[in-house]
Amino acid sequence: MTALTLILAATLIMSGIMFAVWLIALRLGNAGIVDIAWAGGFSVLAAFYAGAAGGNPTRRLLVTLMVGLWSLRLARYLYRRVRAHHPVEDGRYAQLRREWGSQFNVKLLFFFQLQALLNVVLSLPLLLAGLNRTPYLYAIEWFACALWATALVGEWLADTQLERFKANPDNRGRVCEEGLWRYSRHPNYFFEWLVWVSYFLFASASAYGLLTIYCPALVLYFLLRVTGIPVTEQQALRSKGEAYRRYRGTTSPFVPWFRRSSGSVS
Repeated sequence: MTALTLILAATLIMSGIMFAVWLIALRLGNAGIVDIAWAGGFSVLAAFYAGAAGGNPTRRLLVTLMVGLWSLRLARYLYRRVRAHHPVEDGRYAQLRREWGSQFNVKLLFFFQLQALLNVVLSLPLLLAGLNRTPYLYAIEWFACALWATALVGEWLADTQLERFKANPDNRGRVCEEGLWRYSRHPNYFFEWLVWVSYFLFASASAYGLLTIYCPALVLYFLLRVTGIPVTEQQALRSKGEAYRRYRGTTSPFVPWFRRSSGSVS
């Protein structure tokens, strides 16, 4: 199968999955399940590319394991988060429900399909690596594997620390400043971005792989400017108020770094 054929097939697969998830979301009254489907969708695409791309078997297996472990871990974490609050919807989607009003269900369908397209667009490093027939792995690919492992552990640790903090009823209304959260307001987002950097580096050893630099760049843009930090911090300010404003004044917004004794909001 050619790369274009694989991309078209991947688009149909993800579009069908997201349509089914949209129907389930309407039935549950909870649009937050799209996050679970988006994260898990990459494991589906990685397995599809591994079976159909036809490149070096070792490289295809390695990519499938890297993407599958990250994807399923994140999907499981998001599932537990959605289930813990259901039927209360995540604040981001509750806000969209208010803004979209009677058009919510229709606009939600387009939103879910946009997530499907984003899945495919961001999966191209996996496809290019899967098409690579070189019988050995390059040094940059081994380095990418090491970076991926570091990022995966960091993201898991950040999520676990936050989950444990929220599970303590004494912390209700408080800001998590434990572990990695003491050095970054969003360490989970930082390590998530590093995962995407590792996928780009792995793909860079394959033909046209350097072109996929847009993937970590796009993820970084979304995290810093669109659906990541801005939306999360707006919700935190609404729920935690002055405590979160003080936290913003002392803690790095993204890259883990030493705390400031005081400072302006960033």
